[in-house]
Amino acid sequence: MLTKDQIRSKILIRLKTQKEEDRSRKSTLIKDELLRNKVFRKAKIVMFYVAFGGEVNTKAMIREAQEAGKLICVPVYRKDKETMQPAIFEDHAKLKKGPYGVLEPVTEFFIKPDDLDLIIVPGLAFDREGRRLGRGKGCYDRFLNTLSENTSSIGLAFDFQVLPLVPTAKHDVSVNHVIFS
Repeated sequence: MLTKDQIRSKILIRLKTQKEEDRSRKSTLIKDELLRNKVFRKAKIVMFYVAFGGEVNTKAMIREAQEAGKLICVPVYRKDKETMQPAIFEDHAKLKKGPYGVLEPVTEFFIKPDDLDLIIVPGLAFDREGRRLGRGKGCYDRFLNTLSENTSSIGLAFDFQVLPLVPTAKHDVSVNHVIFS
């Protein structure tokens, strides 16, 4: 079995070398499935990630969720506390690069994590049981660990990111569901 670091480096290469038309087509298929998802349709406050580094593109998902009347948040990383906070993401919000190169809103209006109904989670790899492998900083694991049991989580991935088994440690937090194409 491959180590976490070996899986990370293989998946990062696949993300970088995937053709843009494939990324776009698969992201649209994933978006369509997410929008049909029962948990997503019921959710009023949803935290998305802002895609970077070849991840499943969330821009159209965010726009359509806003059009459906959902309050959208994105994570803002607090380096001093080594945690993320959900910041309200307004349509056409100005973005700046955060500590790890991830785009974050310039204007920060935060909500309490317990107010989230659903969190859309990135990952480098998932398995069908919801185990997830992130980029190795532990940001999402720490954040997911603080959420109420009522907050659902959905991971988004391309088909090559879904493995038979993702190795996990005690501190790793799984997602409730994975949508992939």
